Amino acid sequence: MRPNRLRQVWAEGRAVLNGWCGIGSAFTAETLARQGWDSITIDGQHGLIGYAEMLAMLQAVAATEAGTLVRVSWNTPGEIMRALDAGADGVICPMINNRQECEAFVRACRYPPDGYRSFGPTRAALVHGADYAGGANAHVLAFAMIETAEGLEKADEICATPGLAGVYIGPSDLSLALGGPPTQDSEDPLRLAAFDKILAACQRAGVKAGVHTTSVAYSQAMLARGFDLVTVGADTRYLAAGRGEVSEMRKWQQNLSPQRS
Repeated sequence: MRPNRLRQVWAEGRAVLNGWCGIGSAFTAETLARQGWDSITIDGQHGLIGYAEMLAMLQAVAATEAGTLVRVSWNTPGEIMRALDAGADGVICPMINNRQECEAFVRACRYPPDGYRSFGPTRAALVHGADYAGGANAHVLAFAMIETAEGLEKADEICATPGLAGVYIGPSDLSLALGGPPTQDSEDPLRLAAFDKILAACQRAGVKAGVHTTSVAYSQAMLARGFDLVTVGADTRYLAAGRGEVSEMRKWQQNLSPQRS
């Protein structure tokens, strides 16, 4: 069976460097994957991505060395199973509030007797190997997002869910749950204390901890804090960064205009 790239990175003693795709484009996903990220997440929650786009993006990323994660829109078994049948190495599920919800999510990622995933690995068997049925439960990664007040309160019981690979923190929703603005890369002590609480719960349960960031500096700080996976770059953010070049050109034009008058 094809190795899970994320598990390989952790076995090497490194943290996973994750890229993020919110644009429904196979070429964008392939371009991002070829920059050297350990994994690429296809965002089916807030990204502009449907099932057909997700499938094409998984195919494009498979031509590279990067592993693949899909963030589904909700804790819906059918959607989780379709992402895995399409060949994703793992699933990130948003808004997990408690052990019961986490168990339902994890079991949707597992074939019986460990779960209730329906068998039909349409593409997964092609990309991962003919022995997928026997190895899928050990291969697939299930990441629960802790980003609500209830989820934070029940972090220990969520992290202790059998079969859970790790937790992925959504800083914006977590900040809203704490009564703050939905900002990223915050140094707010309340937010960082919540991060540390989740991180400690992950460490006690022996599962991985991941966090969404929007800068190299903040990602480095989170790795130093003890996180096992950081999202550093996103396709939409890279495109938006072009506004700096636009601004530079506008200033150049304004300085040039008097010379032409």
